[in-house]
Amino acid sequence: MTSIPKTDFKKVHRNLYTASAAPALVDVPELAFLAVDGVGDPDGPAYREAVEALYGVAYGLRFGLKKAGVLDYSVMPLEGLWWGAEGQRNLPEQDRSTWNWTMLIMQPPQVDVDLVAEFVAAAARKKPSGSLERLELRHLTEGRSAQVLHVGPYREEPATRDRLMAFINESGDRLSGEHHEIYLSDPRRAAPEKLRTILRYAVAPVPAR
Repeated sequence: MTSIPKTDFKKVHRNLYTASAAPALVDVPELAFLAVDGVGDPDGPAYREAVEALYGVAYGLRFGLKKAGVLDYSVMPLEGLWWGAEGQRNLPEQDRSTWNWTMLIMQPPQVDVDLVAEFVAAAARKKPSGSLERLELRHLTEGRSAQVLHVGPYREEPATRDRLMAFINESGDRLSGEHHEIYLSDPRRAAPEKLRTILRYAVAPVPAR
C-alpha cells in the first residue's frame, strides 16, 4: 500500500468528539455520514445487523482509500439519532420495539455517493442484508448544539440527560433535533461503568413572545 500520512478526524473535529461532564454549547458544521435507519430494540437483531452493515462499509471505504493512495484515516465512532413513535423525543423503556434510530459513522470529504455505492455492493456480494440496501451517504448539519459526556452504563443516561436539559433551558434554548449519542467506548471491551458516551441535542433560541 502507498505510504501516506494518517489523519485522525477525531482530532480534526476535536470539540465534537470530546466533551466533559459540564454541559457546553458547540457549533456542528455540515458533516457526511454513512447512515442507516431502523426501528426496534437496540438489543435486537435488526439493530445488530444495521451496525454490522455500517462498520463493514466504513472499513471497506477506509481500506479502499488507503490502497488508492488517497487518504489514510481511522474509522470514526458509531453514533445514533434516537426518537420515539410519531416523532416523540421520549423513548418508552417499557416498549423498546417502538424506538426509531438512525445509526451513523462520520466520513471524510473524499467519500462520495458513487464510492459508497461501490463498497455497499461489495459488502452485499459477501453477505447480503436489508440494512445494506438502506445504507446511504447522508449530510447532516446540526448547527448550534448542547452536549455533555456521560460516563457509565447506558441505563444511567437519564440523570446526565436531565443535567443537559437543565443547561439548555438555562441557556434560553429549546430542542430542535433528535437525541444524539456518540459512542466513544466499545461496549464489548469496556466495563459498563467506564463507558463514555457524548449526549447531544441540536438547539435553537426560544422565540420571543
